[in-house]
Amino acid sequence: MTVPARTRRSGRWIEHWDPEDEGFWTAAGERIARRNLWFSVLSEHIGFSVWTMWSVLVLFMGPEYGLTPADKFLLTSMVTLVGAVVRVPYTFAVALFGGRNWTIISASLLLVPAVAAFAVMEPGTSFSTFLLVGLLAGVGGGNFASSMTNINAFFPLRKKGWALGLNAGGGNIGVPVIQLVALGVIGANGGPRLLLGIYIPLIVVAAVLAALFMDNLAAVRNDTGAAKDAAKDAHTWIMAFLYVGTFGSFIGYSFAFGQVLTNQFGRTPLQAAYLTFIGPLLGSLIRPVGGRLADRYGGARITLWNYVGMAAATAVLIAAGMRKSLPLFVSVFVVLFVLSGLGNGSTYKMIPGIFQAKAVAEGLAGEEAARYGRRLSGAAMGLIGAVGALGGVGINLAFRQSFLSYGSGTGAFVAFLAFYGVCFAVTWAVYLRRPAARVPATETASEKKDQLSYAEV
Repeated sequence: MTVPARTRRSGRWIEHWDPEDEGFWTAAGERIARRNLWFSVLSEHIGFSVWTMWSVLVLFMGPEYGLTPADKFLLTSMVTLVGAVVRVPYTFAVALFGGRNWTIISASLLLVPAVAAFAVMEPGTSFSTFLLVGLLAGVGGGNFASSMTNINAFFPLRKKGWALGLNAGGGNIGVPVIQLVALGVIGANGGPRLLLGIYIPLIVVAAVLAALFMDNLAAVRNDTGAAKDAAKDAHTWIMAFLYVGTFGSFIGYSFAFGQVLTNQFGRTPLQAAYLTFIGPLLGSLIRPVGGRLADRYGGARITLWNYVGMAAATAVLIAAGMRKSLPLFVSVFVVLFVLSGLGNGSTYKMIPGIFQAKAVAEGLAGEEAARYGRRLSGAAMGLIGAVGALGGVGINLAFRQSFLSYGSGTGAFVAFLAFYGVCFAVTWAVYLRRPAARVPATETASEKKDQLSYAEV
């Protein structure tokens, strides 16, 4: 058994980290990993709130702001786009600066969009100014990628589904929390600046707590080779596609739900705010459950049947929209949020499992295999998270076009239904078409590699 070794250099660096060693994990590793997890969750939570604050701010922007529904959908689409793009550099910033150090930096950067929005949030501000300031909020989306990459390195493979699910779920819950805070602000006849004034000091608190209680892992080095290897691997892009269906749905619907209610069902901002937080809240809370189920039954199986549920819910949404049934529409939309959250947990569990299977297929074992899996899965998570978030851009643009063309979101939901069907087919074809397959011990490493696409992950 070896306990974590620290050096004298500043910044709380841990030199030795071996979570796969049971003795190491029991003696000190689990306690340290959990502490870093909780404060990572806090920072990511605030990041998600800042990223999605424009989904709430547009509800405050009445006719006096001079923005059309199409303008608002375009605004939230561009915020989502920046949040997706910055996830790639944020992933590699962890290894360049250290997980703790980058959490401090990334949390502090959230002050820029929050203060900028506080300054311009008033009638008479041009749409181009709102768009520019909204783009700044995209940095909040990057916190997810760096947080997941950092926490992935702290936990052993057998705990990753739970840990990554909890980390991501705790971050995702920043979406309904800011919506609930906005509900309170609107209900108290407060303005958008009051909402922003609440979050600015919380950003400072998150950065300070990260500085006081988090650690850097020296073993996580900046590895451009890992990024290149992950980018060349087909499984990275397959999982990115599947993550578009789960997280892309979650973040896209989170931005769009309130606008759909106001534009399609004529709800006031206050009435919409009473409803919009429920779906993201339950979708966030269920994410760790998706990871836990994936730990037990396999992420591919959970993901497959989750897409069946998402497709069914979308079909009912189409019917509810055509019948103009608000109670049915809202209740089924909440179910769709829950399923997207469940799928978020199961898909992310698949990523380290896939690369661990690749390590075994290459003939590696023990800590060497675990190191290989951590190296590639950590790099892949940034790419997968970025592409997945782009799904949110697509959802908001689809709603924008649907409202321009048909005056409702029904056309967009038809497209989403078809997409979930494709996701189901890809999951089955790549990871479950031969679920009972096992590689005989007599096969060569090359033959094992050929069988990898059917690994149970």
